[in-house]
Amino acid sequence: MATINENTALDQLLLQHEVEQFLYREASLYDERCFEEWLSLLTEDVRYFMPMLRNVKFGEHEREETREMEDLNWIDEGLDTISKRIQQILTGVHWAEEPLSRIVHVITNIQIVENRGDEIDVKSNFVTYRNRVETETDTFIGRRQDTLRRVDGSLKISRRKVILAQNVLLAKNLTLLF
Repeated sequence: MATINENTALDQLLLQHEVEQFLYREASLYDERCFEEWLSLLTEDVRYFMPMLRNVKFGEHEREETREMEDLNWIDEGLDTISKRIQQILTGVHWAEEPLSRIVHVITNIQIVENRGDEIDVKSNFVTYRNRVETETDTFIGRRQDTLRRVDGSLKISRRKVILAQNVLLAKNLTLLF
């Protein structure tokens, strides 16, 4: 018979596995261009936020990131805008995605920060590689802070904050999501 601590440890391990598998599946759906199925992994009230970074003096760390819904950001969107972004790509006439980019997401260092029952805060790191046409390649490296929400028994993304490890983007466009 398992003790309470053993059940708790087992529950944590099972949740860690479920979260990891969800994030790997999400990345795979995007990379394989299953965009509509990928969209189904977002909640109706999703917030997708990628601040710009500033170079600031030591001790002024709080000023490093632009503010959500207040400052200019790389990405600051909800489901409606994300859906329109995906629908535009699916038309086949999106100038920056014709032909479609080849994208690979590598997700690592997945950590559960807090489990509030129906919502789980998760941190992870990523490397995203993109190749377009013959010669355009981009590599993005950073970290993510996600809030996953259980909806009808399945995990969905209700919030994603993406923090790139660079403050200047050398890519010609920013059509992909992280």
